[in-house]
Amino acid sequence: MTNVFKDVAVPPNWDQLADGVLSGTWLTRKEAREILDADELQLLPLLQATFRIRRHYFGRKVKLNMLLNAKSGLCPEDCGYCSQSIVSNAPIPKYALLDRETLLAGAREAYARGAGTFCIVASGRGPSRSETTRIADIVREITTELPLKVCACLGQLTADQASQLQDAGVKRYNHNLNTSSAYHDQVVTTHSYEERLNTLNKVKQAGMSPCSGIIIGMGESLEDRIEMAYALRELDADSIPVNFLHPIPGTPMEGLSPVRPMDGLRMLALLRFVCPDKEIRVAGGRELTLRSLQPLALYAANSIFLGDYLTTSGQEWKKDHEMLEDLGFEVERITPEVSEEWETTLRTIPE
Repeated sequence: MTNVFKDVAVPPNWDQLADGVLSGTWLTRKEAREILDADELQLLPLLQATFRIRRHYFGRKVKLNMLLNAKSGLCPEDCGYCSQSIVSNAPIPKYALLDRETLLAGAREAYARGAGTFCIVASGRGPSRSETTRIADIVREITTELPLKVCACLGQLTADQASQLQDAGVKRYNHNLNTSSAYHDQVVTTHSYEERLNTLNKVKQAGMSPCSGIIIGMGESLEDRIEMAYALRELDADSIPVNFLHPIPGTPMEGLSPVRPMDGLRMLALLRFVCPDKEIRVAGGRELTLRSLQPLALYAANSIFLGDYLTTSGQEWKKDHEMLEDLGFEVERITPEVSEEWETTLRTIPE
């Protein structure tokens, strides 16, 4: 009798891999590749094992974040994915650093929506001295008034700027690796991969929590994605935002196709196996990439952004709360309140 199953590959035992991670064994690169190669029939068993790791470290809790694009466009960098870069023709708002009242209103809205972290993001290679001082001053106001963690994402920093922000109350600083070291020059040429690492080292030396993540879907290989995961583990980033390329018309990467939902979920699973105790945040492009499978992302990730991103729209934030409630997950902070003031404030931001 012919064995009809003789050529069928035996899938990895995902639970055994999870047991190893939970006992302190590092995932091998061969095992990492098996996760990214898992077929569709293995996705749910993979996510079930991934959730065991996530639940061990974070239970059923989800951290909520909201960001504000505090300075838009006007950037000299040539990042191929970014609508704010010097090589982009995307029709986006362009404005200098927002005033104190608008930044404070943004923080209040983040708190009202239930976020525990408010992210102040500014385009550009790095902040000027005056911009650093202005942001430090508003961070002091925000943290005095609201029980929020403030994360800043302002580009490259000097050691003095990093210390100034930390002294003001910035708890976390974001500076994404974005891609692998080998693929970096295919994404941007106006700064190096090593410069990004240098900024993150200054952040850690100043006493701020390092936040660094990736963008998948920029043409990188699966091996590049594996390298990203291991680089983030070596960096010891406390928070890892996972972005999915949103091919924005007018940018050099406008012609790329969005990542398939299954591939996005496999990458999130890989990061949980490689960086088991870190905050993994599903970030920009999740609505476009994951679509109806967004809830499954929370079986690997333990953090999401509410509302819009830098120059692209996100899911309506109340739907995110509904999604978490339907999943039976617990928001770490408060029950949000509806705020009409924020919509009024948005209309005052110059185009």
